[in-house]
Amino acid sequence: MPESTPSIRVLLVDDHQVVRRGLRTFLEVQDDIEVVGEAADGAEGVERARELDPDVVLMDLKMPGVDGIEALRTLKGGGSRARILIVTSFTEHRTMVPALRAGAAGYVYKDVDPEALAGAIRSVHAGHVLLQPELAEALLADEGPRAPQGRGGTLTEREREVLGHIADGRSNREIARSLHLSEKTVKTHVSNILLKLDLADRTQAALWAVRNGETREAPPS
Repeated sequence: MPESTPSIRVLLVDDHQVVRRGLRTFLEVQDDIEVVGEAADGAEGVERARELDPDVVLMDLKMPGVDGIEALRTLKGGGSRARILIVTSFTEHRTMVPALRAGAAGYVYKDVDPEALAGAIRSVHAGHVLLQPELAEALLADEGPRAPQGRGGTLTEREREVLGHIADGRSNREIARSLHLSEKTVKTHVSNILLKLDLADRTQAALWAVRNGETREAPPS
C-alpha cells in the first residue's frame, strides 16, 4: 500500500482558551490536519513554534505582552519555515497590513466556516498567498508611491512569468504545471526572484508584482 501523505502540523496561538478550543474542535475532524500544540500569547507561541516546528501557525493579532505581529516578525527573523495564517476578529483591511508586510501568508476571520478554515490551512501550506485584491491595494497605499519598475530589470523573462503566477496566489506545483516545468525548477526561480528583488517571501513578491505591473493578464471570460 502507498504511504499516506503526512498530516499538516498546526500550532494554535490565541490568548482566549475558548477560541483555541473551538479551532481545535474544527480541525481535529480533518484527516490531513493535526493540531500539535497551543500557546496563549505571542512569546509562548514563538517558543512553541521553535520546539514543535509546525507547518502552519494560526496566529491571533491582539494578545497581551507579545502580540501577533511581534511574534510573527520574531519567527520570520529567526528563519522559521512555518506558514503563518492570521486568525482575527478585525474586519478592517488596514489592521492586516503590518502582519502581511511582516510575512503572514494570509488571514481568516474567527467566525470562519470550519471547511473554509481547513481549506485556508491547506492553501497556505501548499504555498499560496491568501491576498485579496482590496487588501493588496491597502498594502500598497500604506507603503506609499514607489518607482514604477524598481529592480525588475534584473529578472529574466521566465522569472517574470513565475512572478505573475505568484501574484495570482499559485503554489509552486500549480506554476510548474502551468509552465510545464518541474517543481524544483520553479522553486529555483522563486528563490532567484526573492534574491534579485531583495524580498523576504512570496507575499512581498506578490505585492511587488502588483505595484510594478508584473501581474498576468486575466483570461477572457
